[in-house]
Amino acid sequence: MKTRILFLIGALALIALSAACASPTTAPAPTQVVALPTQPPSATAKPPVAPTTAPAANFSDAFAYCAAVINIDAPDARYTGAKMPDNVLTGLIAAAKVSATMPKDVLAQQSFWRCMNSKVYACMVGANLPCQEKADTNKTPGAALNDFCKANPSASVIPAAVTGRATVYEWKCVSGKPEIAKEVFKADARGFIADFWYEIAQASSMPGSGIANPASTY
Repeated sequence: MKTRILFLIGALALIALSAACASPTTAPAPTQVVALPTQPPSATAKPPVAPTTAPAANFSDAFAYCAAVINIDAPDARYTGAKMPDNVLTGLIAAAKVSATMPKDVLAQQSFWRCMNSKVYACMVGANLPCQEKADTNKTPGAALNDFCKANPSASVIPAAVTGRATVYEWKCVSGKPEIAKEVFKADARGFIADFWYEIAQASSMPGSGIANPASTY
């Protein structure tokens, strides 16, 4: 009887063991790791770039101004110096051979300057010279010339008050019609009358600066 009981116990143990082996072990579900998508910088997103156009520089010296702007018919807002710089006026007086008795303040009010090819050019109105007008190279006479010649059919010279002071020609009347007698002026590269404008040389900033340095020869 005892042996039978032990046999039954062993049989039950074997059955339990078999059942345990047959059923799959339920492993805990693996933790799902969600990879956050990396966000590379947008192709269109760029760091701020400093502006490529620098603010216009200001110049108080006419020569430095002209060297920078190269060509301009009248100083603009970039020039902050005197309307007629003293060194430009002094150069104009020398170039135009103006009488020393002429007051400089009067000359300054009657003078103009501009830049051409990085150089300073100046003009003095004087006897109504057309400093601020471009040269008139028109060869077709206007109404004023035609009217003058109708009234003065043989005039050898048509006055500037009729032709305009900016014309580069001398006009005359032939049989009541205006004709060009000759060309008396030339226009410069900027279209002004070259005969009235003088290139102004920049004065040496230091005494003796124009003298060669002897040490440079060694």
